[in-house]
Amino acid sequence: MKNKKVLIVDDNALNRKVFENIIGHSYLFDVAVNGLEAIEKIKREHYDVILMDIQMPKLDGISALKIIKEDNLTASPIIAISAYSSQSDRECFLSTGFDEFMAKPVKPKDLLESIYHHINKPAVLDETKKSDTTYSDFDETMIEKLMKYNSIENIKTVYLDFLEEAEGLIEEINNFIQNKRFAEIGEKLHILKGNSGTLGAKQLFIFSATFENKIKNADFDSIIEDYSMLEKHLNNFRIKLKEQKIY
Repeated sequence: MKNKKVLIVDDNALNRKVFENIIGHSYLFDVAVNGLEAIEKIKREHYDVILMDIQMPKLDGISALKIIKEDNLTASPIIAISAYSSQSDRECFLSTGFDEFMAKPVKPKDLLESIYHHINKPAVLDETKKSDTTYSDFDETMIEKLMKYNSIENIKTVYLDFLEEAEGLIEEINNFIQNKRFAEIGEKLHILKGNSGTLGAKQLFIFSATFENKIKNADFDSIIEDYSMLEKHLNNFRIKLKEQKIY
């Protein structure tokens, strides 16, 4: 992966050194000490993933993210890194546009898995393209990857927990639709998108991303049909999962 590059944005020298030691074995990296420096570097060079601390002098992480998004400086995933780790903090960071949130102190294994996921996640299809393309409902190689670090029983539990959470998220989305609280749907789709991408639910990931993009653009015209399609992809994934040998 030495052809992939990560930008580490953190004002704390010790934190930067820790991230460098974790990342340097697998990826190229660059560093910035605040949001302003990060923006200048992003303007000049491409980074495959950006790790963005929240509290920094001169320009904090949230303000930097806003500028990056408004000026379309990069489409690369930006991961928020912060000591603030409550559920409300996580939801706040995700709602501002970060692709993921990780709490300090960051575990090396979690950090590397997150970077790998964002670099290797499937490209989001254009809204005008049908979601039933050559992408399968389930990336079966994901189980093989997970078995390198987990027992079969643990993997089963992870997928069952995912299905339970996904069903809950989709139910919440339905409630928001019924109550015409459309703008609140994006946060639930963002969580669903991230988790489905991590566990290889490819069609669910792709459609969640497309649906989320529609919500961001206040495109609610086909929201009922989009919700039905979301249910369909989850059900298809559930069927494919049951076909796996570990079950």
